[in-house]
Amino acid sequence: MQPVDCPFCKLPLERVIDQNQQALAFQDGFPVSEGHLLVIPRRHVESWFDLEPIELQACHELILKGKRVIEMKDPEVTGFNLGVNDGRSAGQTVFHCHMHLIPRREGDVENPRGGIRNIIPGKGDY
Repeated sequence: MQPVDCPFCKLPLERVIDQNQQALAFQDGFPVSEGHLLVIPRRHVESWFDLEPIELQACHELILKGKRVIEMKDPEVTGFNLGVNDGRSAGQTVFHCHMHLIPRREGDVENPRGGIRNIIPGKGDY
């Protein structure tokens, strides 16, 4: 069942840039960097941990394809952050499972060491 207030369940089709039977890919509405993609299962499910194997595979396929497309469009991309905010305490604000594919470029931050560890201040410096 799709909640009426879920923005991803009522995503306008013109925002979809790729899809397969189980998942959709689209540009993040509040991108961290140019090219930031979101990949979601078609089925409304809040947690990545509740995805069915076929949905995980479908999302994985769109992430890999999105990575290739981003790299072809922008040779400045030299890395990626791939992440899921799962649960309110992890920062999830839209409660429809979604994966972030965030392109990174050399020098986009002063010191990228720690990557996603920087979610909690001080934990990226080890």
